[in-house]
Amino acid sequence: MRKVLIVVDAEVDETGEIIAASSTTAQMVSALKANSPTIGATAQNKPAKAGLQNQGEALPAAVNVQVVSTQWLIINKQLTSDNKLIWCPLTLNLPENLDFPAQTVYNACRDVTGLRQLVEQLGYATGVGNFWLAVVLTAKGPLYGEVIGKDEASEGLKYRMPVHLSDSQRQPLYQLGYKLLQYLSAPPSVYLLQFGFSDKNLVFDRLLPFPAESAIASIGIQKPNLFACHWRCLTRQPIYDLEIIASKL
Repeated sequence: MRKVLIVVDAEVDETGEIIAASSTTAQMVSALKANSPTIGATAQNKPAKAGLQNQGEALPAAVNVQVVSTQWLIINKQLTSDNKLIWCPLTLNLPENLDFPAQTVYNACRDVTGLRQLVEQLGYATGVGNFWLAVVLTAKGPLYGEVIGKDEASEGLKYRMPVHLSDSQRQPLYQLGYKLLQYLSAPPSVYLLQFGFSDKNLVFDRLLPFPAESAIASIGIQKPNLFACHWRCLTRQPIYDLEIIASKL
């Protein structure tokens, strides 16, 4: 049986229950685990767009989901060497010498300054931003979700989705997302490209290689939500489209 290892920057007990973490971390884990019954379903034979890279066949349906802390990884290093593990870190705070398939991408994303310098070399401005573009990178190629923004006025959810942008704003954003993931040789995952605008020009902030806190805004709004998309990417299940539920438009 394959094991999915969800890694969080929080305190986790021996049963995998989170006992000390922010409410958003607990919500992220819950949203991911909600999709575990359908992990690893065999891909259907349906045409899809050509993509950045081919990541192999769908994984077996039977999996065991385990939630662990970053500290657990250090203590149990010998248990993480299994090449059949399906890694699902929800934090950039990982041991530097941790060897897992997306290690290079996580290291690049953790180095915010270095990544900004790379993006500047690609011809884009960098700075601070409070918007997120979800790029769902499947084995067949990228799908671009609606933009997520901060909701300063709301007392409940901190984020809102969708944020409507003009086509002239979207296209440079999509191009940057594609170029950056291609440069990083990024594996299938949900990526959140954090950005802003300066005098109507795109400004890159950082890249997160997993559905972070802002992705919670997609629950009940986008179908499939970003956590369901992440499961499907990691387990090589097909995703054919992203849509906003009509009543939420």
